[in-house]
Amino acid sequence: MDISPVLEENLSSLQQILPLAKSFDFMTRRLKLGDTDAFFLGVNGFCKTEILQQIFSDLQNPLYMKDNRVEDIGRYVNAKIGYAQTSLTNSLDTLVNGVLSGPAALLIDGFAQAVLIDVRTYPGRSMSEPDLEKVTKGSRDGFVETLLLNANLIRRRIRSPHLCFAMHAVGTHSRTDVAIAYLEDSVNVELLDKLSHTLDALQVTSLTVGEKSLEELLLPKRWWNPLPSIQTTERPDVACSYLLEGHILVLVDNSPQALIFPGTIFQFTQSPEDYYNSPAVGTYFRLVRFLCIPVSLLLMPLFLLCAAFHTDLALSVGILSERISPHRVFFYVIAVEFLLDLFKYSSSLSSGKFSGSLSLISGLIIGDIAVSLHWASVEVLFYAAVTLLSSLSISGTEFADGIRVYRILLIAATGFWGLPGFLISLALVLLSVATTPTFGGFSYLWPLFPFNQKALGRLLFRSPTPRAQPTKVWNRGRIDAGPSGGHRSRRR
Repeated sequence: MDISPVLEENLSSLQQILPLAKSFDFMTRRLKLGDTDAFFLGVNGFCKTEILQQIFSDLQNPLYMKDNRVEDIGRYVNAKIGYAQTSLTNSLDTLVNGVLSGPAALLIDGFAQAVLIDVRTYPGRSMSEPDLEKVTKGSRDGFVETLLLNANLIRRRIRSPHLCFAMHAVGTHSRTDVAIAYLEDSVNVELLDKLSHTLDALQVTSLTVGEKSLEELLLPKRWWNPLPSIQTTERPDVACSYLLEGHILVLVDNSPQALIFPGTIFQFTQSPEDYYNSPAVGTYFRLVRFLCIPVSLLLMPLFLLCAAFHTDLALSVGILSERISPHRVFFYVIAVEFLLDLFKYSSSLSSGKFSGSLSLISGLIIGDIAVSLHWASVEVLFYAAVTLLSSLSISGTEFADGIRVYRILLIAATGFWGLPGFLISLALVLLSVATTPTFGGFSYLWPLFPFNQKALGRLLFRSPTPRAQPTKVWNRGRIDAGPSGGHRSRRR
């Protein structure tokens, strides 16, 4: 709908679109610009009051008026509004969307255009270090729920003229701002175009839970792929490091998480802590973290396999202190797995004042009582504790939760069918990992497939800073790029 040059017609249309008389947070004001009638519209709390007061003072100051009529709206805005970014629009829909996003609107009688004045400010919390990505040294800031502040945190670290933030609106009702951040000289153009077109084509009313809803819309997954396909981060330094390596970031308003494209399995094993230590120390802890993945996945199923179906082997290597029936061992393992999930879930949802003591009490008292009541054995609790520590050592929590789902599958198959069940379920787990979808059709197992020795070495070993500079864009290999199976990464 176009804006009418008659002010009263525009006011009648706005009253039909917006609940101006019912909703308390709309600010409306009839103004006189000399002898010219005008109307102001904004959302209370989205506009900076001090700047608006100065703008109104300048607009209505008779000393600034050459005559009593506004003759040219463009020249008038350029001469009178010098405190904020302004734009003109002749669409009523654009005006409504702009007002609901934060900017204020000014309608002037006699003109089929409206002035959008960007004096917006959003309520938000202060920046703090993300709880799930803490480091002993390094920056303590993190992304917040305001998109502009998150873009500023990135721009502060990367002052390159090639850094670009492309804005999109997602959701027919919410009209959520979504920004694609990339470096023009190193971005994969095909991936960028596909991501932009996918965002514009999304048919959804709103992003209910922010970036998680957008992630599921961009990359629908099947139930047999529990591992995450898109990496997220709340740390600006981590996000900037991926940007410099040719990745693409997606920032969602009202969400402190940044989505990183493309995604591979090895991204979920990285930690910024490696680069805040010396290369030797960082490499050691990185290898320990890699070792924790198979330990978390296989330790409990292998214990169940030996204790329930190969008792002589278990007794000879000291896994068990006495013979226990296979059904009881299976019950012990399932019960302990359930208790560990219960402890982790309850401690994560409880207040910080009680989570530490809750975990301590749960581990000591309940574990001791479970052994006394023959609901578990000391060996099962020991291997379960090692498994839990290994899971907590994995830097990506969503990745660790996916490993837990695989482990439960292995335990169930091993408990019911023994060694054949273990081998078949392990093959299914590997097949599930290999078929995990990624946005853009890139290989989830890169740099193992397609094999890239130099890139794999960079992932396994922490390189010194002079050698770790992102001087090139890795060829990550698309698995749906035709008969060759490879993808030529093009620079813009």
